[in-house]
Amino acid sequence: MKLEQLDHFGIEVNELAAAERFYTEVLGLAVVAHLGDQTLLRCGPQNLALFQVKRPPLTSAQRHDRISHPLGKGHHAFKVSRDDFEAARERLAQAGVESAAPINWGDHDCMYFLDLDGNLLEIVSYR
Repeated sequence: MKLEQLDHFGIEVNELAAAERFYTEVLGLAVVAHLGDQTLLRCGPQNLALFQVKRPPLTSAQRHDRISHPLGKGHHAFKVSRDDFEAARERLAQAGVESAAPINWGDHDCMYFLDLDGNLLEIVSYR
């Protein structure tokens, strides 16, 4: 078996409409389709599926722990150019999104942040 590329990944959210606004207005993704309890978004050549589920929201302490100690936790990373890295950081800050940034890994910089439902996300830029 030879896997060709990542086609899509799914993220569970509590409120589909609010999550769609976050991923389109803050992160700049485009809606591809609405399919009942899910929304399909485009990110480059891949897609991201938002799935509406009902789960208890994270407490503020849990949110703080996720953003303060992101390493070793499941997350989804979005790649940007070097020129767009600082612009992405500013865009998140303007939207009131707390981030752990920047983290310098030598060959790349990254920033971790949470979506509205506490899903850990990353923006990464390689040198």
